[in-house]
This record gives sequence, C-alpha cells and structure tokens, in this order.
Amino acid sequence: MTTFDPANSGNGNPGVSRRKVLRVAVAGAGAASVLSSSFVSAAASQHPPETGNATAFDDAFRVTFHKQQVGDVEVFYREAGPKNAPVLLLLHGFPTSSHMFRNLMPLLASQYRVIAPDLPGFGNTTTPARGAFDYTFDNLFKVIEGFTEALGLSRYALYIFDYGAPVGLRLAAAHPERVTAIISQNGNAYLEGFSDQWDPWQAYWRDPTPANREACRPSLLPATIRDWQYGTGADPQKLSPDGYNLDILYMARPGAEDIQLDLILDYRSNVSAYPAFQAYLRQHQPPLLAVWGKHDPAFIPPGALAFRKDIPDAEVHLLDTGHFALETHAPEVAAYIREFLARKLKV
Repeated sequence: MTTFDPANSGNGNPGVSRRKVLRVAVAGAGAASVLSSSFVSAAASQHPPETGNATAFDDAFRVTFHKQQVGDVEVFYREAGPKNAPVLLLLHGFPTSSHMFRNLMPLLASQYRVIAPDLPGFGNTTTPARGAFDYTFDNLFKVIEGFTEALGLSRYALYIFDYGAPVGLRLAAAHPERVTAIISQNGNAYLEGFSDQWDPWQAYWRDPTPANREACRPSLLPATIRDWQYGTGADPQKLSPDGYNLDILYMARPGAEDIQLDLILDYRSNVSAYPAFQAYLRQHQPPLLAVWGKHDPAFIPPGALAFRKDIPDAEVHLLDTGHFALETHAPEVAAYIREFLARKLKV
C-alpha cells in the first residue's frame, strides 16, 4: 500500500518523489526526442520532404481524428501511438470532450495506443435527437462498449474522468477481463468524493419537477464553466482559455442544455451503481492510479483516497490544481501514468 503525505500535494507515494516524477517526465520527453530524431532521419532517407509522404514520426506521434458508427451514433474519436502498443482508452467528462486530452495524448503516444472518443451528446459525436435517443449513463456506456468492440479493443487500460468514470466503471464491471488498469483523474465512485456543492442536482434527483430542473440550469452557464469548473483552484497563468471556450461553444448549440439536464437527472443512477462499482474493484483488484486536482470544487480528495477501501494498493497523488487537472498539469499526470503503467503492464 502506498501512503499519502498531505504535506506534499504532488505526491502520495513515498517511492515516487517530486524529483523522480520530474525525472520520468524528462526521460519521457528525451525518449520522445530520440525516437523523433530516429524516425525523421529514417523517413528522410526514404521519403524526401517534397514527396509529401507521411513519415514514421507522423505515424508514431501525430494525433489523428476518426469516426466510428455504433448503431445510430457516429462516434468521433482521437487516436495516437502505434497500433500494436498497449491501449489506453481515455473517457472525458462534463461538459467537455476528447479535446481535454489534446496535451496528454502526445506525451503518452511513444509507448501506448491512446484513444479518446467523444461521448454521445458531447463534442463532435453525432447522436440522434432527444426522444430518438435517451440520454442516460447506461446508454452512454452501451455506445462506448460498442465503440470498443467495433475497434477490436480486447484489452485496454481506462482513464476515467468526471462523467467518464461511471461510463468506464460500467464498462469495467461488464468486461473485467478486458481492463488492464484504471487511472482515475477526478473520477468518483464513492459518496466520500462529493463536495457540498451538489445541492441543486441532489434536489433534482429526489424530486424531478420542472422547477428543480430549472434550478440546475445555472450549472451550464458560461461563467460557471469558466470560473467554477475550470477556474477553481487552477493557476490562471497556466489555464488556457481554449478548453473552457470550446465547452461554452458546445453548450450553446441548439438542444445541448436539455441533453445535459437529462444527464444531470440520470446522474443519480451512477450513485445507485456505486456499490456495484466498488464490488467490481474489490473482486478484481485492477491496478489503480488516482491522480486528482485537490482543489476540485465537485469531487474532493476523500474520493480519491476512498479507492483504497477496496483496492489497498491503489496509488493516490493529489496535484495543486482544480477539476481539469490536464489543463495545467498534463506533464505531471503523464509522468505518473508512464511510471505506473510501466510497472503494472511491464511496458
């Protein structure tokens, strides 16, 4: 079991010091640089730049963009890394999209095949209108399950964040043999993880009246997305406006708010599923890494530490940032993931 030192917000593992994390990050960057040089040199000897052919460097490190039909849903996804590398499936949260992984994916692509889909109702995934498609977490799970099967992903590690956590944990509980590891970045599965900021949503869960639905609408406002979700606990000098401005743009699309209000109501199904998620964790003991922004206003650090109730060897690291940790700390998160998966997957 690793231990959490509250005096060291960046490190919950005595075997992984801040200096070691930096070494891993530098090593990863150095490896990428060496590989990049090798690939470019090899490619240049076979395909001069004027030929227009893609280089091996492009194939290994470039993030590419794709679509996959799953029933009535056209799933948009990003991908990087070698096709034969271990797979890391990245599941985003509310109110964002796979765009949140734009900085992380290139940092992992030298060793892993990283795949990040947009969930139904988010980003660039094309979904039938409300009424033709029910926006529930069970349906989000079914689409992602179909997505993994359409891509032939028989083994993968899961990166779960926010809404991606109940989707990913449904996937893991349904197919435990497929999951090689779990990385939770502010992805909750315990009552301990809830802050005291959930009152309007919880009132809507208990009594789904039109008035309670409207009381949740401020959660979708541009100022809430920018200042509360992204801004709380984050260094403003490190926080790019790209993420929250894109999310605000997505939320302004016709029908987007009602889709999100449907999902806010159905979030109560995730809380009801927590005992089943915890039973999966206890029974199967997947290697688990929790890397959380400790100033998250919605999912607080006790939710990260709670994983140890069911997986005693879970590794927990709390970063000095907020909910969207990748916006400010992508290199640190990547370093933790590389070190963790290198040990657990023997890569």
